[in-house]
Amino acid sequence: MISEKATLLKAIAEFPDGASLDEIIATSGFSFGRRTFQRRLEELKKSGEIIITGATRNLRYHIAAPDFSATKLPSSAITLSEAAQELLKLVQRPVQQRQPVGYNRSFLEKYQPNISNYLSTAELKKLAELGGTARLNEPAGTYAKEILNRLLIDLSWNSSRLEGNTYSLLDTERLISSGHVADNKSAKEAQMILNHKDAIEFIVQLADEIGFNRYTLLNLHSLLSNNLLPNPAASGRLRHIAVGIQNSVYTPLAVPQLIEEMFDLMLDKASQIENPFEQAFFIMVHIPYLQPFDDVNKRVSRLASNISLNKHNLAPLSFIDVPNELYTKGLIGVYELNNVELLKDVFLWAYERSAAQYAVLRQSLGEPDPFRFKYRDQIRSIIHKIISEAMAKSQVEPYINDQAQELPEVDRNKLIEVVESELLTLHEGNFARYLVRPSEFKKWQEKWKY
Repeated sequence: MISEKATLLKAIAEFPDGASLDEIIATSGFSFGRRTFQRRLEELKKSGEIIITGATRNLRYHIAAPDFSATKLPSSAITLSEAAQELLKLVQRPVQQRQPVGYNRSFLEKYQPNISNYLSTAELKKLAELGGTARLNEPAGTYAKEILNRLLIDLSWNSSRLEGNTYSLLDTERLISSGHVADNKSAKEAQMILNHKDAIEFIVQLADEIGFNRYTLLNLHSLLSNNLLPNPAASGRLRHIAVGIQNSVYTPLAVPQLIEEMFDLMLDKASQIENPFEQAFFIMVHIPYLQPFDDVNKRVSRLASNISLNKHNLAPLSFIDVPNELYTKGLIGVYELNNVELLKDVFLWAYERSAAQYAVLRQSLGEPDPFRFKYRDQIRSIIHKIISEAMAKSQVEPYINDQAQELPEVDRNKLIEVVESELLTLHEGNFARYLVRPSEFKKWQEKWKY
């Protein structure tokens, strides 16, 4: 049985940027009172096993001497290249032994799209083999729309988990599908997950309209940061304040004009990259490095990395099983040494895991109904309006008949049949595909009974 001390240390190790007392209490599973937790943590501090930083009301608890080999990641889980292993040794050194650095604009400026690739030809070939789907020649976003329900849960949970969110996968599924907030969880955690849901729907449903441009990135940040920033005006806006990176000697740019200049250059280079995997990894590197927003930069980078994959109908990157510790170390390698090798190994491993999961899902889906595929937008639009306007049964039939008149005569009766069939099979686990909120679905359900 794991000792009490080991359990506390393991709980703290889950948070690379330091854990709050509430996070330790939630993660450890112990039912001690707060004062007992504080005494135990003080004992660990005295023994030199943890350090405590921050002011009285904002204390953070850190493992004193992080040892990668002691983390919960199995040694065989991610195979690191020699270059990544060497980089890992460098970023694991105590902060006091690492040279403080600022933003190096030449790191971005020297990158030449389609010439100075981060991913090798062999790596790109393997990724293409892993991520291929039967929808490669269909309109942008077709594949992601087919697996939207699963993607909403997988990506929302894993990306939030990498931010220290303590919702379980089941809690996340219930929150997304029915709006049920988990007991003993903070409102901030629920907000984070629901923001991911909105942002993923934005990427998937508007696949033809979005790209690596200001409109997309600013609105993606706005969706992900909604109701989470101390200054609401900072949501969807480039950073005007100085920020630091916890547990790193890297200091991002602080001058707003320079942030804007490098942000535009980053987008310009990203939009020129032809290979979707190189494009995805490029944005995973440079958004966190620039830190263009007050907060939520890593979340933006993780979802933005799916833009190019979605446009090409490739399997998404949902960060399944990605270890927080190694992901964070990979980013520190980028911040402090402009070295992408460790983050690249994490990216390659993560995509292989994600692609394997969605390959299984593709097999279970089978081939889609050609009629439903042909008229998917019309079906979605009709059902969205029925639910969002809480139509009663007496209103639905004439509305569907009216909408069916827009189709060729030969397809009208089939459309009516399909829409009515869909309405009868709707439940709390599948209504997200029609872009309605849990509150709207509940209101419609109550009216639909009569």
